[in-house]
Amino acid sequence: MLLLAVWGLSSCSQTTTAVKSAAIEKEYPLASPDKSLEVRFRLTPDQRAVYTVSRNGTVVLQDSKLGVLMEDADLTKGLALESVSKEEKVTDSYEILTAKRRKNTYRANKRTFRLKTAQGQQMDVIFQVSNDGVAFQYYFPGQTSEKKKITQEVTSFKFPQGAKAWLQPMSDAKTGWERTNPSYEEHYQKGIAVGTPSPFKAGWVFPALFETGESWVLITESGPDGDYCGSRLAQNSPDGEYSVAFPQEQEKFPGGVLNPESTLPWYSPWRIVAVGSLKTIAESTLGTDLAKPAIKMDQGFIKPGKASWSWALLKDDSTVYDVQKRFIDYAARMKWHYTLIDAEWDRKIGYAKIKELADYAKTKNVGLLLWYNSAGSWNGTPFTPKDKMLTRQSRQQEFGRLREMGIKGVKIDFFGGDGQSVMQYYTDILKDAAEYGLLVNFHGCTLPRGWQRTYPNLMTMESIKGFEFITFDQRNADEEPTHATVIPFTRNVFDPMDFTPVNLDKIPRITRRTTKGFELALSVLFTSGIQHYVEIPAGMAKAPAYVQEYMKNVPSVWEDSRFIDGYPGKLVVMARQAEGKWYVAGINGENTAKTLDLDLAFLKGKKGSLITDGNEASGWQQQTVEVSLTGKTAVEIKPNGGFVLVF
Repeated sequence: MLLLAVWGLSSCSQTTTAVKSAAIEKEYPLASPDKSLEVRFRLTPDQRAVYTVSRNGTVVLQDSKLGVLMEDADLTKGLALESVSKEEKVTDSYEILTAKRRKNTYRANKRTFRLKTAQGQQMDVIFQVSNDGVAFQYYFPGQTSEKKKITQEVTSFKFPQGAKAWLQPMSDAKTGWERTNPSYEEHYQKGIAVGTPSPFKAGWVFPALFETGESWVLITESGPDGDYCGSRLAQNSPDGEYSVAFPQEQEKFPGGVLNPESTLPWYSPWRIVAVGSLKTIAESTLGTDLAKPAIKMDQGFIKPGKASWSWALLKDDSTVYDVQKRFIDYAARMKWHYTLIDAEWDRKIGYAKIKELADYAKTKNVGLLLWYNSAGSWNGTPFTPKDKMLTRQSRQQEFGRLREMGIKGVKIDFFGGDGQSVMQYYTDILKDAAEYGLLVNFHGCTLPRGWQRTYPNLMTMESIKGFEFITFDQRNADEEPTHATVIPFTRNVFDPMDFTPVNLDKIPRITRRTTKGFELALSVLFTSGIQHYVEIPAGMAKAPAYVQEYMKNVPSVWEDSRFIDGYPGKLVVMARQAEGKWYVAGINGENTAKTLDLDLAFLKGKKGSLITDGNEASGWQQQTVEVSLTGKTAVEIKPNGGFVLVF
């Protein structure tokens, strides 16, 4: 009862009860509202904190570690459980325009475990369990003026033997073209045995997908907001135990902070473990559910949309006045909202002529987006404008100028890694851009990690081996069919992604391995606040009128999303709803034809239009489809092919 007396003197809420004796209760369970998921917390005999996760009574994560190592405190061992809170219910509702579902409600059960070292240092582990996953974060109480520094986080995720993984390697810092890595631009390793080491010392990126028994698990984190670095999974995972790793030494702003440091009190980012069927993973919104709510800003300028973009297929020579004017006309014809003008516009067009283009675009109801280099000494990229983003003063001066010119948003490229100071750089840019009414797209960058909820002016981020790589190398084109079928279950589950899809005609010097129907389907399968389409006017003009009409009307904001069928690397079919219609899109990641028996019970009896691959002469076919009263609909899908159904 001594612990009870000591705890009673603290300022914590009355919902907290003392732990009377470790012998009375060794494990502390917390279940999801529907009881399908359960996390169990306990201290090991050597006083280390661990947790397990189970689904429907079957363990999906075995004993996994908790804790951090600080410069002045070891919060990984020698821990005493000072208190355990009563179970609380957590509910949150929010709207978001840059995700797969506009209106979202989060419900979870919560429990807090307060740990203490023999030296008196404290750390809370806060667990929340929803029907689609487990989340936890660390809280360091107290008040300090000096900064506490975390040197290592021992958090781990231990999978049973036989589990498989779909993981993207994290590139080592300062490798690649002009030392631009890491940019989350590697192909996924698919269905590998857990415990397989990453080919790079930097480890594996989030989100990380696993299959264990009948359950799927997706691991990621919520957005560090300048008070924590971005993390990843370590290179080695002995016996299937994956550990959180911090960035490499070079991944910081010059002279800036690398690993986490902050004054107290201090919360870590949420560690997110989505658990369930593949449908659960594909439909989950945990990445934004656990992100910080939107900062205060005037959101009147925030308008998701579609954009024309010359650079993807026409490259650097297209960044000239006349070509960009044609792409503004193209966007207007297609009823798209924006035109993106890429690198070197300041040299090849100039501010005065860009202002002319912005004024012209306004008459066409099109907004201009401009490219910038994040600059800094972290890479050797030569492209301009450079140095405009580096300080708040230079950002405000540039953003003020853009606002006067009528520019709607910026694309900022070539960032320097995941160190805490670089994370702070991202969020500083987002805050300043919001002040000047500018939309933001980050390229050559980290993962959003839910920032799009906290900063609604963040439209999208690249952080994927996207279409531009297909234009660089035939090997990337060869990989596209399987690569694209992994993304809806990994990178694009929670966060908007600027893959820049939909190539309907051809790629210079490259043989495309996907069909026209496959490319069209990406307009629905891939979600992004602003979707930059790579097809150029000449290629779009070759498409049938019904395809062009479809591309004019495909929505920019989705009200709802449903998983229909799929398996990462082989197949994906998703349904999305907007503007009173359902769009069902599918792609085949394998080079064999398939007949899909789709369960569309929520559309039974409805008639829709099917656009899919036709014969080699036309490349297209359109037909009317009616969903039977059983809800089943058969769709033929060609090798590396795809389709879109609109109801």
